[in-house]
Formats: sequence, structure tokens, C-alpha cells
Amino acid sequence: MEGSENEVGTYLKTIIQPVNVIYVSKQNTSYILPALANRIKYSKEGSNLRITVNNVQESDSNIYLCTKFIKNKGHHKKLNGKTTIVVVKGKTSGVVEQSPVYVNPQQGQSINITCALKSSHEDEGIYLLKTHMQPERVLYVSSQNASTIFPAFANRLEYSKEEKKIVITLHNLWKNDSDVYVCVGVLKNSSFLSAHRSGTMMLVKDVELTDCRNNSWGIYGPVIVVVLLFSALICCTLYHVDMKKYFQKRKPNEVYEDMSFISRHNTLVRTNTYTTDN
Repeated sequence: MEGSENEVGTYLKTIIQPVNVIYVSKQNTSYILPALANRIKYSKEGSNLRITVNNVQESDSNIYLCTKFIKNKGHHKKLNGKTTIVVVKGKTSGVVEQSPVYVNPQQGQSINITCALKSSHEDEGIYLLKTHMQPERVLYVSSQNASTIFPAFANRLEYSKEEKKIVITLHNLWKNDSDVYVCVGVLKNSSFLSAHRSGTMMLVKDVELTDCRNNSWGIYGPVIVVVLLFSALICCTLYHVDMKKYFQKRKPNEVYEDMSFISRHNTLVRTNTYTTDN
């Protein structure tokens, strides 16, 4: 919190069933909720107040808000800071069912996430939260179907509700939407969030890489075709040249002619010899 001469103190409180978890005054005196007294520690350095919750439990799942109180003209005024989302996953899926486990859309596409509460539980509403890369609220739908769409998906979210089942559609996705999305239930008479164990992991693919590959094929495809046609033309030309050589009249075999001549010469000599003897 920004420092102020009129500062009175700072609260950390929960949003679900609002409870003051800890209060630290400007003079560094404090109040800690008795149920958490053995698990909370804090340190203050200048305007920074660091609060540590040890040995976290499912009951610590909540949306926490820092609120600073200042004194202005004799009146107390509160200044709200940013919220912190805490989702502690238990060994079981709890009362919330969620699907799918994983989605891998391209930029600009849409996906559906289904959240459902088990019918045996009476609820006050369901949240859809981003919980890892950039924790923030996405959607809240009450049991009376009143809804709040938070800035992360303003104008990019639609949902349909049937009893305790909500189908949420996220449109026009971008890379910074990649995160783990968790459905959490707000149950009646409960001071914490009941979260689905695994949630939905969404990884949005960069469409530019796909376009780059398509453009490469668009550029190099015609070049490859021309090279192949040129190669085929060369092969065809060489083939016809060889065929012409094959069908050309062969030159006389000089060795064969010489041997024929010698043979005839020898025959004539022998004939002359026989004639002389007679």
C-alpha cells in the first residue's frame, strides 16, 4: 500500500462470507482471527505488508482482499487494493465437477468449459477462476442466475445454465489466455470455496506459426513444381537421344572384315598349290 500520513491500518479479509483475517495498524499492533492464529505470520517493511499462511488447508480457499483505512477530516475511509485468489486442492474432486481436463485451441478460436455442482449440495453460486499464470476471476453465476463477467473476458464470454450445470464459452482466445481454469462452488453456510481438483488446462497455440508454414508452402510450392517439371523434361530428352543412337546403322566391324579377307586369301593360295602339283 502507498504510504500516507493519514493511514490508520490495513485489513486482509475474505470475500466469500467476509471475515477479517488480520488487521495491522500503522503502529504495527495487530489482530489475527483466532481460528488462524497458529498458522499466520506477518512482516511489515515500510508500506509493504507480507502475510504468510502456513500449513494451508482446503478451508483456506478463498478470494482475499487488502483494504487500507485512512482518516480524512475526522472520518475513516477505506481504499481497496487488488484481490488474491487462493485455491487449495484437496485429495478428492470435492463437490464440483468440471470438463474438459485439457484444451489446445488456436488463437481466435473458442472453447467450452462445463462446471457442475453435485446435486446433494445447496449452493450460492459458481466461480470460474484463472489460477496460475495470472490469477483472476473470470465469471460468477449465482444460484438465481445473476452473473458477473469480469474484465479478463469482457465481451468474449457466454454461458448457459441448467439447474446446477453451467456451460461457459470463451471466445476469441489469445496467447495470454493460456492458464489453468478452475470451477469453484460457493456453498451455503460455508466460509470458503470448494474447488475442482484438476481444473481445465488451456494452452492457446500461436496461429502465426501456422500461417508462416502455409505461406512457405505458398511460396516454395510452385518453385518445387517447376523444378520437377524441368527435371522430367531433361530425362525425357536424354531418353530420346539414346533411342536415336540405338536405331542408327552400325559401322562395319573392321576386325571381322580383316579376318574374312585373310580367310579368302588363304583359300586362294591353297588352290594355286594344288594346281601346280597337277
